[in-house]
Amino acid sequence: MTALPGKFARDVCALLAVLLMAFGTAVDAQTVAPAAVKAEVSAGVQRWIDENLLKVAAANTSPLRMEVSLGEIDRNLKLTPCEQVDPYLPVGNRLWGKTRLGLRCVQGVTKWNVFLPITVRAFGSAWVIRGNVAPGAVLSESDAMLAEVDWAELNSPIVASSVDWLGHISTRMLSTGQPLRQDMVKSAQVFQAGTQVRVLARGSGFEIATSAQAVSAGVVGESVRVRTDNGRTISGMVVDSRTVRLEL
Repeated sequence: MTALPGKFARDVCALLAVLLMAFGTAVDAQTVAPAAVKAEVSAGVQRWIDENLLKVAAANTSPLRMEVSLGEIDRNLKLTPCEQVDPYLPVGNRLWGKTRLGLRCVQGVTKWNVFLPITVRAFGSAWVIRGNVAPGAVLSESDAMLAEVDWAELNSPIVASSVDWLGHISTRMLSTGQPLRQDMVKSAQVFQAGTQVRVLARGSGFEIATSAQAVSAGVVGESVRVRTDNGRTISGMVVDSRTVRLEL
């Protein structure tokens, strides 16, 4: 399980302060919820954030250090006291990057629903560009190094394994310090149409090899059409510069 740092605990406390401040500033002194109710609300929100951020961290293959930065609830909102506030993620949102946390009153004089802007950062090891890489260049070991970065800063997923970028082609100009993300690289073309390739047909308990001619260009990991010696056109996945795999 990924441990959450002291900063996380401080941010959770700040969130609770923001939430309770909203209660206090929205109604007069006679209608503010009692301290016991506030403490119960605070504990429930804290448990929800704690549990869900741990799930986010655990779902990633690499250990991540999670941090939360808080926005502000609209101070103009008029909120009545509430004995039970349920946190939730609005549809289409997730605890990742810039997002919103919903706070819904389910037990109170008036049921209300507000949104708190939050930013979730997920720090972990990733490959970072070293030097400048031109668009269309083939990436080599000297083009990147490992460093700690915020995986959640952008929508495109981080490229965590060197297998997923070594020998691949850059899709844009890449500069020093940029974390490698999936939309920054693409697989390289390994053969052209007309190239003779080997087709491996694999089934349950057997594998057959035959030769064929590529009908289209081949890119590792992508589908390609090939024509066998008997004139039949089939599709398979490109394994390397001379091999196409066909699953039966």
